[in-house]
Amino acid sequence: MIAPGRRADVGGVSVPVDHLIGGAWVGSHESFETRSPLAWDDGPLAEVARGDDETARAAVAAAQRGFEEWGAFTVGERAAVLHRLADLIEEHTDEIATVETLDMAFLQESMRQRLVGRGALNFRTYADLIVAHEERAWHAKNMDNVVQHMPAGPAVVITPWNAPFMLATWKLAPALAAGNSVIHKPAEWSPLTAALLAELTLDAGFPPGAYNLVQGIGEEVGAALVADPGVRRITFTGSPATARHIGQAAAENIVPFTAELGGKGPLVVFADGDLGAAAHRAAWQFDDSGQVCLAGTRLLVEESVRDEFLTRFHEHADALVLGDSRDPETQIAPMVHPDHRAAVHGFVERARAAGDTIVRGGRPLEGSLHYEPTLIEPTSNDSEVVQQEIFGPVLTFQTFADEDEAIELANSTAYGLSAIVFTGSRERAERVGRAIRAGLVWVNTFLVRDLTAPFGGCGISGIGREGGDHALEFHSDLKTLMIADDTCN
Repeated sequence: MIAPGRRADVGGVSVPVDHLIGGAWVGSHESFETRSPLAWDDGPLAEVARGDDETARAAVAAAQRGFEEWGAFTVGERAAVLHRLADLIEEHTDEIATVETLDMAFLQESMRQRLVGRGALNFRTYADLIVAHEERAWHAKNMDNVVQHMPAGPAVVITPWNAPFMLATWKLAPALAAGNSVIHKPAEWSPLTAALLAELTLDAGFPPGAYNLVQGIGEEVGAALVADPGVRRITFTGSPATARHIGQAAAENIVPFTAELGGKGPLVVFADGDLGAAAHRAAWQFDDSGQVCLAGTRLLVEESVRDEFLTRFHEHADALVLGDSRDPETQIAPMVHPDHRAAVHGFVERARAAGDTIVRGGRPLEGSLHYEPTLIEPTSNDSEVVQQEIFGPVLTFQTFADEDEAIELANSTAYGLSAIVFTGSRERAERVGRAIRAGLVWVNTFLVRDLTAPFGGCGISGIGREGGDHALEFHSDLKTLMIADDTCN
């Protein structure tokens, strides 16, 4: 019988607020509060356990024990557990959607219709991929050669506050599928659906310690986790500044490390493209209040269609509905935290002071954590709002004369996660798509991706790749077994 631990009522859903370590709920001496962006002044949604160095050591020790059992599961046995977890996620769609909407302000209908199901699909995808991830075998040098995929060991998985449930499943699924035990550290601004996921793992059939959840502040328990020599893999999504600290800790213990660190994606519109579709897609970069790493936040439009594009863009932006995330009519949710909204407003105010033109928006709204969908025309490509990730509902607008200038502008930041191109020419799609330096380039579409394709960025957008076999390779240690031909039977 597993002790229940402390719980909180969040929108009528009972949510664990302690750590899950070694299959048991474990508390801490201190706690931190999480509040709803939908009703910030109403007080905390929950008081969540605040992990420390002791918590981190206990979680790593539990993960080491859990790895011995989980890593010994056959590929088929692991796949069956992952499919059971996916089933449970789908069965609890409404509860997960309710909690994430309150904790992070994600649109509740989008959670129900897309994001929770995508979380289940992540586990199903890797359950199937690990079965198909065959050993490579060949004969050479008078030997049979076989490359084996060995589980690497305990993996620390650190996930961000935006789309927390889906992004957690995206990173946890390959680690678990590969046979690693995991220690999941969610962001402290949106920690609650991670607890629901942890609870579902208990019913799915994971052995104790295969899946561990540690709550707390990143600089405290997160730093202790990544520095522990018992950890054999680290995967992180967040800011470049935090990634530098994690990378140093990983290097100290010679631990492989992947990082997805955000972007400053260009949305490039050529005159031969579908301007209506491009303007509509550009306005929808305000989705989730711009708190999307893949967003095309730099609008780069061919000079000859500047006015027509802006007219259409404003029509679409004017039609966006800002409101409560629980309302099905709402299209743009509030921002996650007052501190983050203040940081976004700081970018806009500095742009205003530097002489950049605020074409639309540029202010926080009274009575909620919304920020007006904002478009800025900078005086220079060196402007801070062009070069730095804002991670809010703020886009920049620039024009270009020809294809060469479009590519030059697209590649002019230190980031390189994603890009969007609109053109009616297949030849231009190929040329520009290949010339833009980014981990993902969409042409005449956006946010549609085969889950087996590699995912990651160039430059300060990150290191390593997630997705498909790329993630399974990262979470495995490879062994080449060589057996000479004259070996006796």
